[in-house]
Amino acid sequence: MSDRTAIFGAREGNEGIVRCDACPVLCRIRPGRAGACQRYANEDGRLVRTEPLVLLERTVAENGRVVPFLEASRDWSGGIAPAEEYFVSAIGAGTTYPDYKPAPFIVQTEFQGVDTVTVVTEGIFSYAGVKVKIDTDRHLGPECAAVRYEGEQIGHVTTAEYGSQMLSLGGVHHLTGGSKREGQVTCQAVLALSNKQAIEVSIDGGATLVIQAGKPPIVNGEPEARMRVGCGAATIGIFAQQWFGHVDEVVVIDDHITGVLTEHQAGKCLDMRAAGVRVRGRRSTPGRYFQVAGPGAGWGGTSITDPLDVIESIDPKTAWPGMRMLMVSTTGEDSAWFVLDDALRPVPAPMPAAVRAVVERIGENCEPAMTSVLFMAGAGGSLRAGVTENPILLTRKVQSGEIRITMGGAPCILWPGGGITIMADVLSMPDGAFGYVPTPALVAPLEFTMPASLYAAIGGHTAQAVPLAEILKDYGDAARRESLRGDLPWPGAPA
Repeated sequence: MSDRTAIFGAREGNEGIVRCDACPVLCRIRPGRAGACQRYANEDGRLVRTEPLVLLERTVAENGRVVPFLEASRDWSGGIAPAEEYFVSAIGAGTTYPDYKPAPFIVQTEFQGVDTVTVVTEGIFSYAGVKVKIDTDRHLGPECAAVRYEGEQIGHVTTAEYGSQMLSLGGVHHLTGGSKREGQVTCQAVLALSNKQAIEVSIDGGATLVIQAGKPPIVNGEPEARMRVGCGAATIGIFAQQWFGHVDEVVVIDDHITGVLTEHQAGKCLDMRAAGVRVRGRRSTPGRYFQVAGPGAGWGGTSITDPLDVIESIDPKTAWPGMRMLMVSTTGEDSAWFVLDDALRPVPAPMPAAVRAVVERIGENCEPAMTSVLFMAGAGGSLRAGVTENPILLTRKVQSGEIRITMGGAPCILWPGGGITIMADVLSMPDGAFGYVPTPALVAPLEFTMPASLYAAIGGHTAQAVPLAEILKDYGDAARRESLRGDLPWPGAPA
């Protein structure tokens, strides 16, 4: 347990009970006990954080091992610690609630000779959720279908993207607009995903999934391995030259756009002979077919388990006995080789090595299937009062790119338009970056970094700014130290 005393809370009565006002629940905590969120506790009549402040360190490679920046360069002697070396994240910092007071930490540093301020606070977010990208061609469920966790709807299936299915989970309507249990379950699910933990969800009219940031999705009990190389028509375009001379026709089965090689412009450019194979569905342009089958867990994300089911007809005026035909999925995981007999019926046959090599190359060009989780929130409301007395100035400077905003040191994607609507990849954050309060709402780290002159200009709480060296002295021993991922920009650099 951290020995940090919170700057809020009030003692009640003679039993040592402390009332925590870190969120609207206002827990009354007895000595030795923690509040409902398990983030604050009563230690001998003092309200303390149960989780340590997280400091991010720059690391360098030295003799084949990764070491903290200061260990590799020089010993810190207690002077001004430049922002290039340490960053005070908002993980474990505490909140501004009830929002009339400055942020828990307003850190004064120096970055490459520029006086810099980072305002550090944990935000309480009712307007928050996650966007989940699931790399799979498998049909997960109809668009807009409910996604359920422990029986409660926590979100919905949204529009599919190239090689991925998408879920939108959480948000204010599920957190606050339904039953009490729906709000609690939604908060639990979003918290677990944000903290890189696995959850199992079900989709109405669709699949059961196990999803976890950075891990392959598990669809109906089967782990996914590959993300498709492209749609069926794109696969034709990529590999047409490599198939040329080894095949007479290729059909790449795909739920969205099935490709037929000899009709496709790639086959035309190669002067391939027309094969007379007509597939089911709606012909879009030459060699591109929509709706060849229903969506499902079969070939190319369709309901097809027998590839010949996609063939509507074979033109006897065009096809010929002995014609060689490959049927393959967009990941190369499903493939079959056929040779037409004298009656122009496709007969299964051993696949030639040269054709097998191209099928394997499809798989080689498929990226590993992964689940990606982006936390999304509207950083508006009263938490901005912890930064400045005039919040609109903060909003405008964030929107103009003059203020860097990070979450646990991770870069944020800022949506254009009004407000401060941000997204961040949870894999870029240290473990345990998120918490909750039982209102219910998510608690997420938030840092605003800017030149000190800009902070003064927007009416910031400059009198509460504390040098980084002082924070390291007071909290450095108890803090949890994490290394910033090497491919991420240093969060302490002003925008």
